[in-house]
Amino acid sequence: MIRCAIFDCDGTLVDSGATIHRALGLAFADHGLSLPPREQAQKVIGLSLVEAMAALAPDLDDHRHRLLADTYKEAFVSLRGQRQVEEPLFDGILPLLDALEERGWLLAVATGKSDRGLKHCLESHGIHARFLSLQTADRHPSKPHPSMVLTAMADCGAEPGRTIVVGDTGWDMGMARAGGCHAIGALWGYHDAAELTEAGAQALAERPADVLDLAETMVKVAA
Repeated sequence: MIRCAIFDCDGTLVDSGATIHRALGLAFADHGLSLPPREQAQKVIGLSLVEAMAALAPDLDDHRHRLLADTYKEAFVSLRGQRQVEEPLFDGILPLLDALEERGWLLAVATGKSDRGLKHCLESHGIHARFLSLQTADRHPSKPHPSMVLTAMADCGAEPGRTIVVGDTGWDMGMARAGGCHAIGALWGYHDAAELTEAGAQALAERPADVLDLAETMVKVAA
C-alpha cells in the first residue's frame, strides 16, 4: 500500500524566516507601512501571500493587499538576485527524507510559495527531484484549505489514512485534517506547540528525526 509524506516548505524543510521578514520589511516600507516584529510577522508564514498581507495589514482593502503582495514578490526576487536569500535546510531534514524513502514513502510538498520560488529553493539543495508532487499557492487556495493535500495524494495514488502532513504552522495542521490526513506538528518551525495542537496536530515532533516513527505508528494504527 502506498504511503505518502507531504511536507510544508518554509519553517519545515527550510529556515527561511529571516529572509521572509527582510523582504516583508522592504515591501511594507515601500508602501509607507510599519511591519510588525519578526516574532509576530512570522506567524503568517505558510499562508498564501494575499492572505498573509491581509493578516499583517488588516486595515487595508483587498486591492492594497494584492499590491503589497506583488511588492513583496519583487523584493524577494531582488534579494535573490543580490544573493541575499538564505533558506538553509533544517538540521536533520536530509536524513529524514532518506529514511522515509528507504521505507518506501512517497514524498510531496504543499506550500504557500510560488512554483518558481519552490523550484529555486529545492534545486538549490539538490532535492527537487525527490518529491513526486509539488503543490504551491499558484494553483490552490491558501491553507488551511485542503486542495493542496488532495492534489498531492491524487498525484501519489495515496489514501488519506496512509498520508501524513508535516508542517510547522496551524495552517498546515488545519489543511491536513480538512483533507483527512494525519497531522504532525514540526516544533522546530514558527508556531508553538499550543498553536499546532489547537489547529489539529495529532502528534508533535521536537526534531526531524522524530517524524518517521510517529508517521509509521499513525499509519499502522489507521490501517
